Amino acid sequence: MGDRVGWGIVGYGWVARDYMAPGIRDAGHRLVAVADPGLASRAAAQAHGARAYESVAELIADPEVEAVYVATPNHLHREAVEALAASGKAILCEKPMAAALADAEAMVVAVDRHSTFYATAFDQRHHPAHRALRDLIAEGRVGTVTTIRIVYACWLHRDWTSFAGQDNWRIDPLKAGGGALMDLAPHGLDLIDFLLGESIVDLAALTQARAQDYAVDDGALLIGRTASGILANLHVAYNCPDALPRRRLEVLGTEGQLTAIDTMGQVAGGSLTFTDGISGTFQPIAFDTQASPFLEQVRAFGSALRRPDERAAYSATRDLHTMRLLARAYAALP
Repeated sequence: MGDRVGWGIVGYGWVARDYMAPGIRDAGHRLVAVADPGLASRAAAQAHGARAYESVAELIADPEVEAVYVATPNHLHREAVEALAASGKAILCEKPMAAALADAEAMVVAVDRHSTFYATAFDQRHHPAHRALRDLIAEGRVGTVTTIRIVYACWLHRDWTSFAGQDNWRIDPLKAGGGALMDLAPHGLDLIDFLLGESIVDLAALTQARAQDYAVDDGALLIGRTASGILANLHVAYNCPDALPRRRLEVLGTEGQLTAIDTMGQVAGGSLTFTDGISGTFQPIAFDTQASPFLEQVRAFGSALRRPDERAAYSATRDLHTMRLLARAYAALP
């Protein structure tokens, strides 16, 4: 069998097509099959050599599929994950876990009941720059960490779509569960956990519907705090023109600051620098600028599938905590 994993994908939209499928190929794994009710999605998968099914049940029946990436609209995650968990297939499910907290809770019950290997697809954990950041923080490069600031924004027009004829489900509150806050903030919240080794425990948010003409929020500011007292500030948005600076991560400490620019997102590259807290001098930090977070995510998940001792890095319970933070933030909005 070796390390080469046979993958299936449920929901073949733009992220699956443009980032996950190439990540599977670049990792030396195989995209065996795709399940999607859309004819254009299935045709795109077949054009890249994958089998195409209309239903999850058909994909589950394919014996060459070992692991499945779930990238449907958020409100369909639960149905897919419960079916896959019962089948014994390993599951990598897109964030957020679900459109509703109750669905996410049911998903955790399902994967626990069947002892299924499950992970939420927090690909930002796997960006080489963020791995380097985590190591530098652990080494004490910035001293005592006091604050993390994250900007993760884009422009999402109401008419945007993956394939001609499909709807933009991200702006539908029932399908998405929310707007920019629900879609983009989970990456930042999880990344904070990854970088610091501790989760946000207190979170408050303000949202806006300022620039876009749809029913979900197009921007949000979040303020959080970890149990040890580290503060976090996140700005997420669907209303930031793509030509503007819109992806920035800063880790401030008593001895310096680490700054990552253009590392938040699906692609490789970006920059990482250290600013000395005494002299103010800048030092570039080297990392692998060629490997995308999706490639590294596939490699890590595939390795853990073959080597169960590596699965401790994944936790459905931890991911459910992130969902609960989001639910509380939405519930407390003025």
